Amino acid sequence: MSDSNEGEQQYRDAFELVKNRPQHFGLMSGWSWYDDPKRLGFLLARYKFVAKMLIDQPRVLEIGCGDGFGTRVVVQAVGHVTAVDFDPELIQSAKDTMSERWPYECRVHDMMQGPVAERFDAVYSLDVLEHIPPNHEAKFLDHLTKSLAPHGVAILGMPSLQSQTYASAHSRIGHVNCKDQMDLKRVMQGWFRHVFMFSMNDEVVHTGFHAMAHYHLCLCCGKK
Repeated sequence: MSDSNEGEQQYRDAFELVKNRPQHFGLMSGWSWYDDPKRLGFLLARYKFVAKMLIDQPRVLEIGCGDGFGTRVVVQAVGHVTAVDFDPELIQSAKDTMSERWPYECRVHDMMQGPVAERFDAVYSLDVLEHIPPNHEAKFLDHLTKSLAPHGVAILGMPSLQSQTYASAHSRIGHVNCKDQMDLKRVMQGWFRHVFMFSMNDEVVHTGFHAMAHYHLCLCCGKK
């Protein structure tokens, strides 16, 4: 160890960079950091899964980006990300906290009103479908698939039905459409020829017994 009060020298350039370009939480991620910090670890693990599955995809659409906290993880792996959310306040938060090193396009768009105009090589949507009432689910998925090129791949993630016993009170208010994993697979098979299911417990992605999973991920290809 050095006797200097300046600490380890190899970190000084990094510290100076962050001092000049401070990084901030957005509205949703800031709330998680305040209320239950470990949730951010789980969130980033989901985005890492998406990033790994979509490496080198040229044009990717995120549906329900929130404040964009996890979006830059996918930006690291793909050519370009367009991120949409129906909430203007969250989109503004995403723009306010966006890093110039990891830029992406974000804009207000309500998927219940129609598909995104462009067609994308991949689309992903995490923690959105459970907020869509069952009687509106088909419209949402129709607009999602119409935003996807014929060769495209889709990834959806949502809390499991079984997990809702342990969900917080404010989460349960918005979770109107959680599903058992096999029910989610059957739904997605109505839109895709191939649907591959994964489970998550905390930050661990696995293919274990789905009824004990807290979270479902499905990877879909072969758009019908």
